[in-house]
Amino acid sequence: MSKIKVVISGISGKMGQESLKAVHAQSDMEVIGGTCKSPENPTLTIPGSSINIPTTSDLESIISDADVLLDFTNSEVAIDAIRVAGNHKIPIVTGSTGFSPEMAKEIETIAEKNKLGIIVAPNFAIGAVLMAHLAKTAGQFFEYADLIESHHEQKLDSPSGTAIGIAKAALENRSSGFTSVQSQKELVQGSRGGNLEGVNIHSSRMPGRVAHHELTFGTIGQTFTIKHDSINRESFMPGVVMAIKHVINQSNLIWGLEKVMRL
Repeated sequence: MSKIKVVISGISGKMGQESLKAVHAQSDMEVIGGTCKSPENPTLTIPGSSINIPTTSDLESIISDADVLLDFTNSEVAIDAIRVAGNHKIPIVTGSTGFSPEMAKEIETIAEKNKLGIIVAPNFAIGAVLMAHLAKTAGQFFEYADLIESHHEQKLDSPSGTAIGIAKAALENRSSGFTSVQSQKELVQGSRGGNLEGVNIHSSRMPGRVAHHELTFGTIGQTFTIKHDSINRESFMPGVVMAIKHVINQSNLIWGLEKVMRL
């Protein structure tokens, strides 16, 4: 059986580098190239091997031999990469976040037009996906919800795509939003955080963090807290590998790893 050939968009980034090692370690996969904004060299040596792969800023030049495009960039770069891969009818797995409603609609159209498997996942950590699944179950039984998320200082968006996904999951089985208490006197503006249909979301950004999400539900006389920590980026790799293996047999858009996990 031939190996799944993977091109990584954003290969020089932290998630791209972690993905390179993880995909290379799979006996049924191989990385055949990668893209980044400004490659220092035309080739990159895969860590722990003597294998050199092409690196370029032009995805079009290396995509044709791929079986899957794996993307870890940002929404603006990712949508262009998805267009290119879509034109070549190459399945796509992306962990980029911050897609606008218009971008999301375009991704859906690309999948439908080309009968193409595309997986868009804001988080590949198995525990984070399970957290959203539990939030969906618990949300209907409580009146209040506060969500704290913490990430490294270089994260571009806030709140995180995962936090938004968890908040939406908590709302899914409800007929209305949560009750959100507004302070009569807010001594520091924004202290109650952002508000998504009653879920107050608080974002922290600082060095030393990878990803932390903590959701607390409240009602009379009790609270219920679900939390998940990614200690390092290696925690995302089992989900990434799972998504790559799954997407090659799909012909539609899948939003979120929970559907791959059959939750």
